Amino acid sequence: MPTFSPGLVHTPVTPFKKDHSIDYDTYAKVLEFHIRNGAEALALPMPEGEDMSLTDPELRSLLKFAMEQVKGRVPVIAHVSDAGTSIAIERALYAQSLGVAAIVSHPPYFWHPKPSMVVEHLVRIGNAVKLPFFIFNPPVESVGTTLSTEIVLELIEKLPNLVGVVDAGLDFVFMEEIMCNGRPLRPDLQLIAGADFMVSAGALGGSGVFSPLSSVAPKLVRELFELCRKGQFVEARSAQENIGALNHAIKAAGASGLRDGLAGLKTVLASMGRDCGVPRPPVRSAGEIERGDLLEAIAAMPFLKDEPRGW
Repeated sequence: MPTFSPGLVHTPVTPFKKDHSIDYDTYAKVLEFHIRNGAEALALPMPEGEDMSLTDPELRSLLKFAMEQVKGRVPVIAHVSDAGTSIAIERALYAQSLGVAAIVSHPPYFWHPKPSMVVEHLVRIGNAVKLPFFIFNPPVESVGTTLSTEIVLELIEKLPNLVGVVDAGLDFVFMEEIMCNGRPLRPDLQLIAGADFMVSAGALGGSGVFSPLSSVAPKLVRELFELCRKGQFVEARSAQENIGALNHAIKAAGASGLRDGLAGLKTVLASMGRDCGVPRPPVRSAGEIERGDLLEAIAAMPFLKDEPRGW
């Protein structure tokens, strides 16, 4: 199978109308924004795209719409995760029928299966399609089960189309172990940062990133990515620290403690002229005080002054 290296992957939000239906007119603007602002590939809908709040028909409709809007200008990676293996397989097959470039999947959502069950789940998904397959290691608080080195090594042996691990757990030892033990089994195995903290993955040989913050600061994300791609990790420190400040503000929303990245992300997008509505329940929207704290924190970040406003 030809190697597919996605590089700088933007992970778009899903915009909603006031009645919580998908706003496809705005979604077209979202996709165009990412393509125009440096996305080398798109992965959707990832958690910041609220995939878990979308019905199966909506997931199919959203992916089909994206493929028709993008028109092959950048590769599209379809996110097919689900708690049920058969459901995830159907999503993968549908994505393949649309002509996506690759698929990505977490371990099963919301429960704690044994390692052998995680392996079986992911092997069945990967074997169902003839596409490059990325496995996503999520933060444990997000979906309940993270990957281990042993799981990854077993998947390498069983899945010829497994091309890489997208790691959002930010576990340095895990990333080091899959690279030093996985590369001898699969020399072209890719390590991709699953969040905007690229330096640690890049220092271990990582080759890409799934970037949620590209919705807000695509220039900063590009700067950090290019420095890491060149191996200039010391020089990347300033950009990485700016990413850290932005990430913390969006998740914490200052002293009021919003503690919800989805609401924070959409609040900041609206303030930058790219209103994508509010998250779907049960995720709550930012209250007036929370919104004020967040926007005050954002306004104090000089590195955002050159980022695009509006669409």
